[in-house]
Amino acid sequence: MFGIPLFELSWLIIGLVAAGAITGLLAGLFGVGGGAVAVPILYELFRFMEVPEEVRMPLSIGTSLAIIIPTSLRSFYAHRAKGIVDMTILKQWAVPVVAGVMLGSLIARYAPADLFKIVFIVVAGVSAIRLLFGNERWRIADDVPSGWFMRAIGFIIGVLSSLMGIGGGQLSNLFMTFYGRPIHQAVATSSGLGILISIPGALGYIYAGWPRAAQFPDVVALQPPMSIGYVSLLGVILFIPTSVLAAPVGVRLAHSLSRSRLEVAFGIFLLLVCLRFLVSVLT
Repeated sequence: MFGIPLFELSWLIIGLVAAGAITGLLAGLFGVGGGAVAVPILYELFRFMEVPEEVRMPLSIGTSLAIIIPTSLRSFYAHRAKGIVDMTILKQWAVPVVAGVMLGSLIARYAPADLFKIVFIVVAGVSAIRLLFGNERWRIADDVPSGWFMRAIGFIIGVLSSLMGIGGGQLSNLFMTFYGRPIHQAVATSSGLGILISIPGALGYIYAGWPRAAQFPDVVALQPPMSIGYVSLLGVILFIPTSVLAAPVGVRLAHSLSRSRLEVAFGIFLLLVCLRFLVSVLT
């Protein structure tokens, strides 16, 4: 099946189901869609399925964006119920974030595979340094800006998130904490940003990957009904149930941790993601 021995496929399925639970837990805990976990795992899955290198990373990212749609929704509503989501920021970012995601999806249609990994490395590395080694003095201002600058930040977050397959939590958490917002509020607000990114992002990657399937007719993982463009239905089906169930657990855990512990945990998580893709680029 899929060119993989049944024994190996069984373990892959078990691993994907478990990874879905981890993705959901991290989505609730850190206010991220879980893409930073899902993308590396999907990348390995598609390697086993002999997906060519030039389309393996965008297929992983597009699938990740589709996976985090329900996870982001579940995480956002759980955080909103606790009353700490900043809806003003989400309203300011709504249009520019979606526009950025659309541009990122267009870039994905033509970009080389290593570009996606490099974006991962840079963003995860900067975020990890800020969280692990920063302090209260690492602050640009006491509150977030407004006007065109705020909209420009939203656009940049949309572009980079769509190239990483994430819900924007890494970037928005970094931005909001630089502007004096508590980490718990940054996490909660970031969960709403995941909705703005994941839905148009998944649609954009379907568009970006649609003509690529015709270029690789022998790659089963890229063909319908296994995939629609750069979105793998196998990955979506296996990830979503456990990720949705685990997201509220992560939310409860986030609100039980101190600010310092949450920042250290998030920083270590991002550093591991950064190292994972750095090794991939260099080898």
